[in-house]
Amino acid sequence: MDRRTFFRQAGSTGLAAAAATTLAAPAIAQSNPKVTWRLGSSFPKSLDTIYGGAEVFSKYVSEATDGNFQIQVFAAGELVPPFGVADAAAAGTIEACHTVSYYFWGKDPTWALGAAVPFALNARGMNAWQYHGGGIDLFNEFLGKQGLIGFPGGNTGVQMGGWFRKEIKTVADIQGLKMRIGGFAGKVMEKLGLVAQNLPGGEIYPALEKGTIDAAEWVGPYDDEKLGFYKVAPYYYYPGFWEGGPTVHLMFNKGKFEELPKAYKSLVRTAAQATDADMLQKYDYKNPAAIRSLVANGAQLRPFSQEILSASFDAANQTYAEMEANNADFKKIWESIKGFRKDHFLYAQVAEYNYDTFMMLQQRANKL
Repeated sequence: MDRRTFFRQAGSTGLAAAAATTLAAPAIAQSNPKVTWRLGSSFPKSLDTIYGGAEVFSKYVSEATDGNFQIQVFAAGELVPPFGVADAAAAGTIEACHTVSYYFWGKDPTWALGAAVPFALNARGMNAWQYHGGGIDLFNEFLGKQGLIGFPGGNTGVQMGGWFRKEIKTVADIQGLKMRIGGFAGKVMEKLGLVAQNLPGGEIYPALEKGTIDAAEWVGPYDDEKLGFYKVAPYYYYPGFWEGGPTVHLMFNKGKFEELPKAYKSLVRTAAQATDADMLQKYDYKNPAAIRSLVANGAQLRPFSQEILSASFDAANQTYAEMEANNADFKKIWESIKGFRKDHFLYAQVAEYNYDTFMMLQQRANKL
């Protein structure tokens, strides 16, 4: 081959390569179309771990699409009230929300089952049921009737039982007690005489300080310390048996979600699952230091008595039986949770419980 022929063919090849590159660019652009959504959170920015879950999710989605899929996060009250985000997403006022579904149990108690109800599953159990026991699909059957689709987007782990202005030793001490308690749990505790109040996070401290309420539960040490409850209600009870493993949900307008390209739908599910794991990991890391700090600042740790726990357990089962008799959606999901709950806590007694108990004894003996 002479020199002129070589350069002529090389030039043709180069032009073909350039043309291929030019043709490929629009295809890549089409696979990552520009999408901008607004997400309303039920949480204030000061709660960086639980509110931060929405920001983590938005970051994952943006990075995976080279910034083409943007989800703007708005804190509680910036666009819609904290307890109005699900309705706003369903109506299409916003495309998405980050919330805890038991906030909306008053519309239908089935909402609570997607998050947490008293004496259900812990965080690991809840995740196992959701991802591998059909829980996500079951809850989405219900959410679909509301014009929504949702995926787990966080978990706090088992929560604390809350802050009390006085000690609570017996069931009699609960009667007439005005307590901020989230979601469906309040209905259960009303059977023991408790007066349930459902307040957003930002309103709890003033209510405790003024004596408008006698007690309040929120999340756990890290978040509770930020809100300063220990200054006005020193008795810090555990465990929060109404929230053994509360799931925080990312919910989306069903129509808007269905309009997304297949790759974006897959990305939303994947980013939500990563956010779900990230939040629990943060709480597990931050809570140990926070509980030490709270105790150093005067918080007095107290366990709920076995009398209170047993009475609450019985009240919960009575409530569930009432709900199952009158609500087919509730019954379907609760039966699935109950079926797995028995096996989950059976297995947990074997390796996990014994390993954890031994290590806790070593910690108490100052051997760790």
